[in-house]
Amino acid sequence: MSYNKLIDHTLLKQDAQPEQIVKLCEEAKEHDFMSVCVNPAYVPLAAECLKGSDVKVCTVIGFPLGMNLTRTKVEEAKLCIAQGATEIDMVINVGMLKAGHDEYVREEIKLLKEVAGKLVLKVIIETCLLTDEEKVRACKLAKEAGADFVKTSTGFSTGGATVHDVKLMRETVGPEMGVKASGGVRTHEDLLAMVEAGANRIGTSNGTKII
Repeated sequence: MSYNKLIDHTLLKQDAQPEQIVKLCEEAKEHDFMSVCVNPAYVPLAAECLKGSDVKVCTVIGFPLGMNLTRTKVEEAKLCIAQGATEIDMVINVGMLKAGHDEYVREEIKLLKEVAGKLVLKVIIETCLLTDEEKVRACKLAKEAGADFVKTSTGFSTGGATVHDVKLMRETVGPEMGVKASGGVRTHEDLLAMVEAGANRIGTSNGTKII
């Protein structure tokens, strides 16, 4: 089985340079990955590099903390889509979720989905900072708000994807919604474990090595 189209080929490091983004895009085209995932500043470059290919341009909104104003996230998403982004990975406000402000979290996701429209919206819940109960609640809120995927991690916090979390997320959202495992997926064995647990998208900076 080919796993190429499960992979979001990712480079989100703060010191990533334009030539590295070009290389990322070339690798994604060579290996026929689902997308490249880059920071907003590199969306125009990635869109130009990937023109004429079926590799999507994924970008991150409110990254990595998720603590931006909702209005800022909305405007950031609009700008990124206008510049060529075709998938959006947003970070929730984890503090508001943990404080029980479910309506805030749901409404923010809903507004981002309205901006994304038919484009795929993935919701990063940062599982390493949450209890299982909070993970379930975050997944339910994302589903209620119309998101397309829930995603484990930014890769910039205290931990990444785990088999336990992916299983829990899949059980919570059911078979129709996407689950993206991201953070710490470095080998083919890691990928297989996440897929077996229920992931149908993998965020990794090790895509070429895995394939």
